[in-house]
Amino acid sequence: MTTPALEARNVSHSYGARKALNDVSFEVARGAFCVLLGLNGAGKSTLFSLVTRLFALRSGSLAVMGCDLQREPRKALAQLGVVFQSRTLDLDLTVAQNFYYHAALHGIGKAQANARTRELLAAVQLGDRLDDKVRNLSGGQMRRVEIARALLHQPRLLVLDEPTVGLDIGARADILKLVRGLIASEGMSVLWATHLTDEVFATDEVIVLHKGFVRATGSARALLEQTGAMDIKDAFVTLIGEGAP
Repeated sequence: MTTPALEARNVSHSYGARKALNDVSFEVARGAFCVLLGLNGAGKSTLFSLVTRLFALRSGSLAVMGCDLQREPRKALAQLGVVFQSRTLDLDLTVAQNFYYHAALHGIGKAQANARTRELLAAVQLGDRLDDKVRNLSGGQMRRVEIARALLHQPRLLVLDEPTVGLDIGARADILKLVRGLIASEGMSVLWATHLTDEVFATDEVIVLHKGFVRATGSARALLEQTGAMDIKDAFVTLIGEGAP
């Protein structure tokens, strides 16, 4: 049996008396585009904070490419590329400088960092912005830079937390197309967190998270069959019992 790209088993997390995640279990298969679908406040960002070790895992287990985050944190995180909901680029540095700083954190030498930076920026169609300060980029361009930077150390799993927030329709479509293309070109696995049902494709795997509970997992087609819904938005509404965007 192939080891999942990401495996969560019985993960719970609380903020004082409020439970943000309750016995959450799921798998992201290798080579899959998996959507973590939930309304704001569902627990998506809490889960991402646990996967990236921003928060300590106190209950349950998480593994990246078969590496347990508790027992082998360095090995697990080396397989992980992350794009957070909040911007993490330094606006006063150039695009290239942001990449070189990230490379240094991962122990990547200057020559390799330079070659990889140029390769990745060309792949996201920003090869001509290498020496531009980040603050001079549009919101969509910044997101593309963050995605490219997350791939600098050649991870096998890319996790993105609400990556299209604040972007217009065209920029949202570009980011989705870019990330989906990574699966075909790089053989990567992707966990894409969103509250927007129109970002789910029929071929995607889906984890429905609501108020800290996993309400359903499976292919988008399977969720449609399970609920008898005509589209993902209606299936989502049925599964969580509330309105959906």
